[in-house]
Amino acid sequence: MTKGPIARLLLSFSIPLFLGNLFQQLYSMVDTIVVGRFVGVEALAAVGSTSGFSFMVVGFAQGLTAGFSVIISQRYGAKDMEAMRRSYAMSIIGSLLMSVIIAVFFCLMSMPFLRIINTPENIIGDANSYISIIYAGIGTAVFYNLFSSILRAVGDSRSPVIFLLLSSVLNIVLDLFFVIVIPLGCSGVAIATIIAQGISALVSFIYIKIRFPMFRLRKEDWDFDPKLLIRLMRIGIPGAVQFSVCAVGVIIVQAAINDFGSDTVAAYSVGGKIENLITQFFPAIGMGLSTFAGQNLGAGDFGRIRKGFRTAFMIMVIGAIASMLIARILAVPFSYLFMDSRTTSEAIISETVQYVNTVAWFFIPLGMIYLYRTGCQGLGSGIIPMFSSVTELIFRIIAAFTLPIAFGYTGICFASPAAWMAAGFALPFCYFSLMRKLEARRSLTI
Repeated sequence: MTKGPIARLLLSFSIPLFLGNLFQQLYSMVDTIVVGRFVGVEALAAVGSTSGFSFMVVGFAQGLTAGFSVIISQRYGAKDMEAMRRSYAMSIIGSLLMSVIIAVFFCLMSMPFLRIINTPENIIGDANSYISIIYAGIGTAVFYNLFSSILRAVGDSRSPVIFLLLSSVLNIVLDLFFVIVIPLGCSGVAIATIIAQGISALVSFIYIKIRFPMFRLRKEDWDFDPKLLIRLMRIGIPGAVQFSVCAVGVIIVQAAINDFGSDTVAAYSVGGKIENLITQFFPAIGMGLSTFAGQNLGAGDFGRIRKGFRTAFMIMVIGAIASMLIARILAVPFSYLFMDSRTTSEAIISETVQYVNTVAWFFIPLGMIYLYRTGCQGLGSGIIPMFSSVTELIFRIIAAFTLPIAFGYTGICFASPAAWMAAGFALPFCYFSLMRKLEARRSLTI
């Protein structure tokens, strides 16, 4: 990432990430499709009603491990292999510690949380069964994301895609097995997800050990280093919290939707799945820019960092326009993919399409969030992503509590775009300020 044409490097790095993100979306999408088609609309609503809570813990895992990989990426850019190995070992210890804390706390709190957001009684039992299993197995998501982040930090964005593809296929097979052959319903698809993610994490770990000798940890690398662990947490936790803060906003919107009944819950859930599928290019280009920024920061090339952000922005805008067109063209056929047209009312399909068509107009500010938030994290900032997440949360809460009163379900559809615009347009100014500080700091050390 420190040499060569920037656009080609970003695209060659980000496209495999994009494909990997699509396959990762299959985990939750297949769960929703299988229960929607083989169990029923209520089961679909049950799984969908937990999306905010699932996003909270899985997003926490993604943000935490992406933060850990920032230091590893910087050490790699600086060619300091010994420090990189120590960071890798402490990242594993930190991931294990956070996995245990998350699993215990959220398993205990799953039912109270579902009741707080007024989950309809006809789906709350299945919702609790599903999300409790996801919480209990959160370690599989944490370690898969850790090992994938490590591979991306050293420039390998293709291998995680291959592992995730194999795991996604396994997840589909297991979903069908645990729902059709062994009719476990919502619990079955959660079990399938945990098993598939665990296998993906294990394969990634073995591959790193074999393919990259520099990551073969020695006994002294495991010597506990509290200062290094604190530094990793200082970057990782703000990144993790930024996802969790965003998830709180999603949960609040979910609480507003729950008052509309299980059919609207199902429609909004499917609309959210379609949105997530179509917008996966944004986190991919963001992660590519984060790695690019981290390596070039380690190399001290600030001019290249600025060019990288400009190039990534232009790529993002093109991707946002393409995503908007895809969303508007495929909203209806995608909706029927999740639900059986023979048993699903047209009202549910209509509300699903309305949500997708509404949010599609606001993909550029959404892309700006992923680009600048993750890019600034690659530059070592935990504060900017946190500030952006809090801004997004505040505006999402305001929209969720005001717009539905005046506009009903249409107001719900505008809750996310309102948050995206507020957070997205503030981030470029934060990035420019951060770059000035980093350049001034470097000039003082020369």
